[in-house]
Amino acid sequence: MALPFAASADFAEDKPAGRPCRHLTADHRCGIHDRLRDSGYQGCAVFDCYGAGQRVTARPGLVPGAAMFEVFRVTRQLHELLWYLAEAAERAEPAEPSALYAEIDALVAGDAGTLVATDVDALRARVGPVLERAAARVRAGAGAGDGRDLRGADLVGARMRGARLRGARLRGALLIAADLRGADLRTADLLGADLRDTDLRGADLSGCLFLTQPQLEAARGDTATVLPSRLSRPAHWPAAHPGGAHGGAGHMAGPSAGKATPRGRAKGYRPGKRSGDGSGGRRGRERYEGRRKGTGGGPGAGRGGENRNRGTDRRPDDRG
Repeated sequence: MALPFAASADFAEDKPAGRPCRHLTADHRCGIHDRLRDSGYQGCAVFDCYGAGQRVTARPGLVPGAAMFEVFRVTRQLHELLWYLAEAAERAEPAEPSALYAEIDALVAGDAGTLVATDVDALRARVGPVLERAAARVRAGAGAGDGRDLRGADLVGARMRGARLRGARLRGALLIAADLRGADLRTADLLGADLRDTDLRGADLSGCLFLTQPQLEAARGDTATVLPSRLSRPAHWPAAHPGGAHGGAGHMAGPSAGKATPRGRAKGYRPGKRSGDGSGGRRGRERYEGRRKGTGGGPGAGRGGENRNRGTDRRPDDRG
């Protein structure tokens, strides 16, 4: 009820903030929960509040209404930052991310008025460089180096099957409907990367950085996809094809093997096409972008760097 969403590939219709969804039942349950994807509500299926909902409803003195919804809108954004900082503290030198984590956590626990007035963009600008330094330490420790710099790259529908992207910096990359079957993404930085309909079947994501459950839920994979231990395999991912023939390093020899380039395209990338259904490129981007409305950032999985939740919430700025 609290968050807005806009008609797009993620949602079947518009809904403004504060208005109950028409599928909300009298007992406050979702009437189509068991068929969200088939009903055109993939955005709801991938949404994760990172524990913000539980924390907001536990605050004393807050009752459902405009004030609670505004507190939730900010808390959800800050809880996502806390998720990233917790991973950075666990995997790299903990002092810097832990200090910033404590500061943001205290802000969330504090006065509701102060929380709502928080300049979230300013906090993101501080968090971004901390995460970047943590990622560099992790890559160095794994002997992966910096990898390819594909931050913010437009790789919609790119054919990157079997691509060697170990240690790649893919923050905010637009990977909608990209073919990454059998790709090596170990220790790749995927913060804010848009993985909607990205084909990750047979890909190796072990050790990758700042990958979240909503990103996985929006992507396509199978039981052969190797995931970080902290994340769960999405229930809608099927079993791997017998023989596991998704293409690995052995599929890199041909000219269309999908060798990513720093310019943001992939060798063999063909605009306007997408492996499987021919809807990538410009048309695919238009399909997924939809219309953007509201100021709260409703459920969904939009492009990284602007927030995967279709509103004004954005990923930490790692470009500064």
